[in-house]
Amino acid sequence: MASPLSAARLVSALKGEGVRIVEHRSWRTHNRNQVGAWGPVHGVMIHHTVTSGTDATVDLCYDGRSDLPGPLCHGVIAKDGVVHLVGHGRANHAGSGDGDVLDAVIAERTLPPDNQADTDGNRHFYGFECVNLGDNKDPWPPAQVEAIVRASAAICRAHGWGKQGTTSVIGHLEWQPGKIDPRGPGISMSDLRKRVAERLRHPADWDPEEDDMPLSDADIEKVAKAAARQVALYRDERLDVRDARQMWDDAASPHHTWQFRPSGADADAWGLLSRTHSEVVALRAAVAELAGALAARDGSVDADELVARIERAVAGTREE
Repeated sequence: MASPLSAARLVSALKGEGVRIVEHRSWRTHNRNQVGAWGPVHGVMIHHTVTSGTDATVDLCYDGRSDLPGPLCHGVIAKDGVVHLVGHGRANHAGSGDGDVLDAVIAERTLPPDNQADTDGNRHFYGFECVNLGDNKDPWPPAQVEAIVRASAAICRAHGWGKQGTTSVIGHLEWQPGKIDPRGPGISMSDLRKRVAERLRHPADWDPEEDDMPLSDADIEKVAKAAARQVALYRDERLDVRDARQMWDDAASPHHTWQFRPSGADADAWGLLSRTHSEVVALRAAVAELAGALAARDGSVDADELVARIERAVAGTREE
């Protein structure tokens, strides 16, 4: 059995997972506990609001409707990915659903079809309402979907859920017969569950967009030396002064000697110098681009310093 998180613990879990939150009015004590139990809790349920506009939706979910008092969820997830906290405790969001589904959630096994409404879901599920028209046309922005994943993972992590399976997070459509939420382009419960499971394999502050390991000084030095070797290869292969002098000495006639030959197998020294200069310029540009890309990938890399290291390495190779 899992006791619900306190309001303070919920806030801490959400922030620890990188969720941006806004706390509204008296959300910490705003609930429907007077009409029913809250807990034990077993999972997270995702909904769409069939509304547009963050402010109006937050007010609706806090206050409720004439036929359904608020709070209508615990948090509203806006299009920009901000989670607006509107209630803590029992909330009118899940309604009655399939007890077999609840059993599967508790056991973290594959969900069965929802074909009955015999179990109180408001007692057992945290609920997030996501701003979306629910018309199967209104898109789900990546920031909003990422917030759903992070908020769900935060609660699962705090409770220790998700160690045996991926079904601690469900959609309203998987709980109550006849429900269709959440739906629309860019949303899928199976995908959400996979992403939550992936987050739970990492620390709470994991950012999937920054999953690459930072480059160490040794790594950067290896890059610099590798680039220096490439420059040296170009220098040695394209500009061997002894070969150029031999070509000059082997010229068969004055005309052949002084004729400008910029390319080909018998390119003269000037041609070799010109071609090598072009190649070195291109290589320097490539080195600068590589340094910039590494700096963008790892904030600890100084692109100018990396280029300088490579140039010093090239100079050292030239002197050997």
